[in-house]
Amino acid sequence: MAEQRVGFVGWRGMVGSVLLQRMQEEGDFKGFAPTFFTTSQPGGAPPQVGLEAPPLVAADDLKVLGSQDIVVSCQGGDYTKSVHPRLRAAGWRGYWIDAASTLRMEPGAVIVLDPVNQPVIDAALARGVRDLIGGNCTVSLMLMALVGLYRRGWVEWVSSMTYQAASGAGAAQVKELVAQMRALGAAAAAELDDPATSALLLERKVHAELGAPRFPTQHLGAPLAGSLIPWIDKAVDEGQTREEWKGHAESNKILGLSPEVPVDGLCVRVGALRCHSQGLTVKLRQDVPLPDIEAAIAQSHPWIRLVPNEPRLTRERLTPATLSGSLEIGVGRLHKLKLGPGYLGVFTVGDQLLWGAAEPLRRVLVQLLERQ
Repeated sequence: MAEQRVGFVGWRGMVGSVLLQRMQEEGDFKGFAPTFFTTSQPGGAPPQVGLEAPPLVAADDLKVLGSQDIVVSCQGGDYTKSVHPRLRAAGWRGYWIDAASTLRMEPGAVIVLDPVNQPVIDAALARGVRDLIGGNCTVSLMLMALVGLYRRGWVEWVSSMTYQAASGAGAAQVKELVAQMRALGAAAAAELDDPATSALLLERKVHAELGAPRFPTQHLGAPLAGSLIPWIDKAVDEGQTREEWKGHAESNKILGLSPEVPVDGLCVRVGALRCHSQGLTVKLRQDVPLPDIEAAIAQSHPWIRLVPNEPRLTRERLTPATLSGSLEIGVGRLHKLKLGPGYLGVFTVGDQLLWGAAEPLRRVLVQLLERQ
């Protein structure tokens, strides 16, 4: 059997870079013929991944794209909107694996998150689905944390309050956040170095810098260092943002639920560089003992890190600073709420560039290659 041909688009961006890194770490670059596409440097040298590859190909070259058995795109929604329909219209029957949101809710696509929805993926492939799309990062991380409860039918609804890192918005936003941090540090450097400076004076200097016209906000739209932004993505109906809308729409599609389980809440951008955190209120269908809940979560898949609900371990193990770059999903602060015995409080942290973006794409690519 001929080697499968796999094309990679958007491999230089944050998600694409993490994808290639993970593939190299796991030894995935074997047994297929890669082609790397580019929007800016056709003819250039491909990345060194341990497999021979031709020079870089223009990302809009439909002929070469159409010769691939699998295309993996981390290029973004505009690229998908431009290229995918033209490839399909030309009769291409390959597999399209995509990190962008463009195709997620299409009837002919499946959202891939295999530790959570492998049976849904298997059923989709069996009926001929060829668009395999990564889910919203926050939704995927929430389901990685709660899937053990969903599997037992315990979840009646979820209210999610998210604390989303700057890298969820893009590379330019990460750089701008660090530039904001630098600006604040420089503005208050003299006061910070003086042990006699009061905290109120230090705060006034920082606050003045946050409102200064020179303060960098071109990409984030507002100060994030020393602050937060309680709005992510565009407005949709009923007062939601699109990011908040995805919580319900995507979680139910990923799990293939009918009837649907309501999910809603507020999405907030915070000053973390990497890792999304979420404070979750889970309404249970019944009063489940807390030890049973802990066991259901801990046993749901190998990447759960269940953190006891106590101060030292929470500070040490349940933060973006601890879990950045890790495949582990931190779950902690588990306790019943005063709202009633059927209400559960949960806090979770996960690296949105891994399980929220690159890792599900990597794993479904490996599955497709192994099926051939």
